[in-house]
Amino acid sequence: MSNFYCKKCNKTYVIDKAYNRCICGGLLSINFQPVFDLDRIKKRKPSMWRYREAIPIDHDKNIVSFDEGFTPMLKIDFDGYPIMIKQDHLFPSGSYKDRGASVLISKIKELGISNVVEDSSGNAGSAVAAYCAKANIKCEIYVPEKTSPGKLAQIQNYSAKLNKVPGSREDTANAVLKAAKNVYYASHTWNPFFFHGTKTFAFEVAEQLGWTAPDTVILPVGNGTILLGAYIGFYELFSANIIKKIPKLIGIQAENCAPLFHTFSKNQKSSPLFTLKPTIAEGIAIAKPARGVEIIEAVKKTDGKIMTVTESEIMESHKIMGKKGYCIEPTSAATTAGICKYLQTISKRETIVSIFTGHGLKAVKKD
Repeated sequence: MSNFYCKKCNKTYVIDKAYNRCICGGLLSINFQPVFDLDRIKKRKPSMWRYREAIPIDHDKNIVSFDEGFTPMLKIDFDGYPIMIKQDHLFPSGSYKDRGASVLISKIKELGISNVVEDSSGNAGSAVAAYCAKANIKCEIYVPEKTSPGKLAQIQNYSAKLNKVPGSREDTANAVLKAAKNVYYASHTWNPFFFHGTKTFAFEVAEQLGWTAPDTVILPVGNGTILLGAYIGFYELFSANIIKKIPKLIGIQAENCAPLFHTFSKNQKSSPLFTLKPTIAEGIAIAKPARGVEIIEAVKKTDGKIMTVTESEIMESHKIMGKKGYCIEPTSAATTAGICKYLQTISKRETIVSIFTGHGLKAVKKD
């Protein structure tokens, strides 16, 4: 029987009510037993919903989908080293956040909720707005006022109400919490259904590798929606005896905003004080990740690590990827810069998988 549970106090909740967090203040996770029928899976259309029995939505009629997922995984050369890159910048709204939005909005539709609010640095807001539009759910998105113009235009294109908040990403989060006192908070960081969408990244990687796990997965990490999703997905596959190991998870942060790196490297439970600076990798510019403790635990359990890249390394990697023909946003370039830095630390060949998280057209600048 599926249910919500709080890792902080172990309290459980029924899964078919609109809970946002535990009464103790802790964030909720989902207790869920996925099923993997490989013969059935391979006969289905190539979308993330081919793993239907491993996604916690009760009734098919509530699924909100654009047939997203099963993105190509291309081998790209990094100084002579072949890296498998999932092309998640090719999703309908232009980022991997569609994975989480499809499952989250499906559950919101299942609960009969007709109006939501969400906060975002851009991509999650665009994804939630797109899927709310398809589900005919009213949507209000809060973003930092300095969010890329392309992302703002995209959110408005889906007819979502846009609220630009002065100040930091954290100021935006505080603003939406006030609105969420009266409207359901469709949070991509609080709501665990979002992570049960992003976990399909792991399912696709394993299937595209012949139902095996790579040695290492390198991912950007701000609020951890793709890293935690990947951990959940690989853990579920391992528990079901589909794969024989859980890959090492490497999280990449921008040096200018790296609270998880500082926490991890100093082996502390909370982030030490550090000077926050602007970064072009706005998708991971999160000073206080809501699930920071969970992210650190996932990385440690896989014998992984968290690394940082400088602004100049991000810009140089962005330029190099463009010369290879890939139009990606700067947050994706932070990841590719991290790949280059990680390769300098290993002494033997590994099967490495990474991701293009968002399309470059989202980050175009005004003339």
